[in-house]
Parts: sequence; structure tokens; C-alpha cells
Amino acid sequence: MNIQTINPATEEVIGNYEAAKESEIKYAVEKSRTAFAGWRANGISERTALLTRLSKILSKNREKYAGLITKEMGKPIKESLSEVEKCSLLCDYYAENAEKFLEDETVETEARRSYVAFEPLGVVACIMPWNFPFWQVMRFAVPAMTAGNTIVLKHSSICPGSALEICDAMEESGFPKDVFQTVIGSAPVGEALIKSDVNAVSVTGSLGTGKIVAKLAVDGMKKFVLELGGDDPLIILEDADIEEACRGAVRGRIVNSGQSCIAAKRFIVVEGVAQEFTDMLVEETAGLKIGDPTSMKTDVGPLVREAARRKLGEQIDDSVKAGAEILLGGRNTIGKGYFYQPTVMGKVTGKMRVASEETFGPVAPIMVARDEEDAIRIANDSELGLGASVWTRDLERGERVARRLEAGVVCVNGTVHSDPRMPFGGVKKSGVGRELSHYGLKEFVNVKSVKIM
Repeated sequence: MNIQTINPATEEVIGNYEAAKESEIKYAVEKSRTAFAGWRANGISERTALLTRLSKILSKNREKYAGLITKEMGKPIKESLSEVEKCSLLCDYYAENAEKFLEDETVETEARRSYVAFEPLGVVACIMPWNFPFWQVMRFAVPAMTAGNTIVLKHSSICPGSALEICDAMEESGFPKDVFQTVIGSAPVGEALIKSDVNAVSVTGSLGTGKIVAKLAVDGMKKFVLELGGDDPLIILEDADIEEACRGAVRGRIVNSGQSCIAAKRFIVVEGVAQEFTDMLVEETAGLKIGDPTSMKTDVGPLVREAARRKLGEQIDDSVKAGAEILLGGRNTIGKGYFYQPTVMGKVTGKMRVASEETFGPVAPIMVARDEEDAIRIANDSELGLGASVWTRDLERGERVARRLEAGVVCVNGTVHSDPRMPFGGVKKSGVGRELSHYGLKEFVNVKSVKIM
């Protein structure tokens, strides 16, 4: 099967790739298994030294990698550059901290000596999406490899070029042969990889994908970690700094042109400040520059594919039919590229598609709450629970609200983002397990109890 990649800003074909055959997938896993024996035997200091080298390779080739990201999936170039730099910082973080994170933990028992050891599981398969082509892979692979596992990646068929560049970066950094590999293809390749002789699976994707992967992993009795997206609420309380909250709301919504699992997707505003916030949000959003993603002046690029643009348009149109109001935007742009105008919507209720479904695009649905209690109720009225934010001048109040929000990541007076120092993941149907920090490092280890009597 041929995999064709398309530049979403120009609609031009930019690459053709051959999908991996089942025999090639099996062989990649066999090579990974062979590489695991030597890789796990390496000392942690040897592994972290390679991370330091990888960090330097990423920084050195930052412009090249960022240009490829933008060409394959349309991310504005300034965000692509930041994505690659964040990958470099991730490597530095684990290079500095992994040895401490993986130290044996002494436990006082009746035995002469008792401790907990953290040992690698083996070969880990990862299925990754297109929206952060480098970061999504690195935030999983770096801690998993540092713990002593070997990796076989099946990246999105939208960005196979990024997958191959990551492989090249690993090789240039000196990682042993076959410690990190990639197989190219779409869903059937991913399914075959999960069914193969791997020990564990990590997937970032849609809820539908997560359900399929979870079933396959359970059938094979394999450990799995799932990050499945969000419908993140952004709460504006009546004592918030409205101007600052509005700027944060725009930043939180248009990151990656709105195509982010942790983008703010439901704007819940207490009624006393709803009109002021709405007017300001419309004005701020109208000032965004949409267009050529290779320009450093561009704020909003194209959506990744025409199908994605069509789905967003349907979600918005259906919500308007149900009573929502378009305050700004609400339609495709004219000309080449899968662009959709930055959109602000009012009179949105929880049953409408723009509020009840995850929206991947630059649309901001405003929902009005009676008070703090009502805002929390609306925020938690979702089957997803990845990120959330709350804006208030009263930090104690903000923390109190944060404690009550059903989410894996909450930010008070700031936009939700992943941070290598903090665990990342969701609750409810947003996923299983955690990435990043020492929690992410220990997802793919055997937590072994040892007693010396």
C-alpha cells in the first residue's frame, strides 16, 4: 500500500512511502528484541549520555525539523520551532534526572534488606498522531528508552517523514542499532504491530483508536498507556483579570491552529462578566493572522486535511441549528489549503456538538454559568477529563476550584501545557496512565520487590 503525504497549506503532494508489510513488522520487532538484551545491560549513565547528544542534535537541526513539521501537517513555523526545542529540553531533563528516578527504593521490613527495583519491560510499541509529530514521539520514547526499553514506532500516515527524521536523529546521536525503529503505514500496520511480540504499547489518539488498542493489548496481556484527547474547559470567574484571561483563552485555543488535545475547547464564563469577556474575545480573535504557516507572522495555519475541516464545519453548523450564534468567522477561507476562519460562538449549551464533542480547530464556544458552582458543574459535564484551567484573582479560590475539576492537568491563571517535570495524562475517557516526570518514566518498567532474608 502506498502512503501519500500532502502539504495542507498548498494541497500539493510532498511524498510517497511504501507501507510496511506484516513480515517487515515482525522482523522489526525481532530486531528490537535482540537489541534489548544489550541496551538494558548498558548502565544508566551511558543511556543519559546519549540523551545529551540527542538534545544537541535536535537543537542543531531545529530549522530543518521544524520546516518538515510545518510542511507535513501545517503547524505555524514558530510553533514547530518551539516543538523541536521542547524535545531538546526533554532530553536534558531526563539526562539530568533519570538516574535518580530509577534508583532502587529501600523499604524497611523484617528482612535483612528489602528494596524496590525498576527494570525495563522489553520491546514497547508506540502509535503516535500527527498533531505534534516530534513531541508526541519524544515525550514517550525518551523516558521509555532511558529506562532500558527498546522502541518500535508506528507514526501517523500524515507524517512519515518526521518519523524517519527522528530515527536519523537517534542514529546520529549514537543510539545502538535497532534500539529505536519505525514502521510506516496506517491503521492496519499499527494493529499488526500491537499484535506482534511486543511487551507493551503506548498510544496517543482518538477515543475510538484507544478502545481498539486497549482490546488488542488486553487480548495479548500487554501493558498499555493511552492518551486520548480532551474537551478542556476554561473557566472565567467574576473576579478574574478579564484582559489577561482573554489573552490566555486565545493562546489556549489557537495553539496548533486549535488541533491539540489540551487546547481550551469550552469557554465557561460566569454571567456577571460574560459580555465583557465575549466582546474582548471577539476583538482578540479577529486580530489573529491566518495564512502561510511558513511565515513567522502567522498565528493560525491550515487544518491537517479536508476531512478535518469538513468535520469542524459540521460541528459548528449543527450547533448553530441547535441555537448557537456565530459571533466571528464560522466558515472556510477561499483558495488553496484546508484553512478555517478563527471562530467565536455564543449561546452555546452543553448538548451542542461544539461543546459535547472534541473540536479540532480554531473555534471558541462560549457557555455562560450562573456562578462558580454552576461553572464547575458545566466543566465536569463531559466524558473526557484531560486538561482544565480556571481564571481568578483569588489564588486560594482558584486552587479550590482546581481540586474539584475532573481532569488530569489543571492550571490556575494560565494555559494548560505539558511540562517534562510534571505528569501528563487524563481521567475518565481521556486515557490510562501517565507520561513525563518520574511517573512517566516508571510506566514501562517492572516494579520488582526484592527481599534478602
